[in-house]
Amino acid sequence: MTLPRCLTIAGSDSGGGAGIQADLKAFAALGAYGMSVLTAVTAQNTVGVQGVVELPAAFVGQQIDSVVTDIGVDAVKTGMLANADIIAVVAEKARAYQWPYLVVDPVMVAKSGHPLLHPEAQQALITLLLPLATIVTPNLPEARALTGLNITTIAEMEQAAQMIHAMGPRWVLVKGGHLEGDSVDVLFDGAQYQYFTAPRIETRHTHGTGCTFASAIAAGLAKGLSVPDAVAQAKEYITTALRHAPGLGQGHGPVHHFAAWYGVAE
Repeated sequence: MTLPRCLTIAGSDSGGGAGIQADLKAFAALGAYGMSVLTAVTAQNTVGVQGVVELPAAFVGQQIDSVVTDIGVDAVKTGMLANADIIAVVAEKARAYQWPYLVVDPVMVAKSGHPLLHPEAQQALITLLLPLATIVTPNLPEARALTGLNITTIAEMEQAAQMIHAMGPRWVLVKGGHLEGDSVDVLFDGAQYQYFTAPRIETRHTHGTGCTFASAIAAGLAKGLSVPDAVAQAKEYITTALRHAPGLGQGHGPVHHFAAWYGVAE
């Protein structure tokens, strides 16, 4: 039996709650074989980001070549890409290797407010990477940054999804976790909207939710699910992980990526 193969191209979170650490946990929890390409190394915990070292773009490309030419990939997820040079290399490799699925989580700012993408790199993300994406998964602050809209309602989430879809991705998932009430995410394919709703879980332990959600979508796609079904599975997975967050750290702690495996989900 061949395991579905998922590659994350993202930054390392030394605290283990976000970045490639979260991605690899989500892949494993959902039955995929995880691989990683590092773009940056952070000194980070639940309180904030204390330092960032970005890796050379050429070395990011070398990591991609090493993985893809030997093991191969069924789905790729991008997270923290840090700068325009790294974005350009990732886009070049995506075109060259024609990955079956590309999930772009447009990581711009850490939960603590620390910037994770240089401002001048945002245009590179829009012009080079979004047109290659199977699905892009912005939260509301990221959707605001991409569109300039002040998003406070479901209707404005729909408008943002339209505007981001016009940038080239096949699907857009605007996540509504920052709104009041139930957590509603809006999925748009250029023609129709679908809505994914879960009860809001009142917790400060939300570190890495975006990384984890996007990686769960990639795992679903790698296993052969449709985009809507992959989003539905990922929504259920992240909701369970949030509900059973282990309460680690003094700030925004991590979710429980293996809640079902540890039996705590029951």
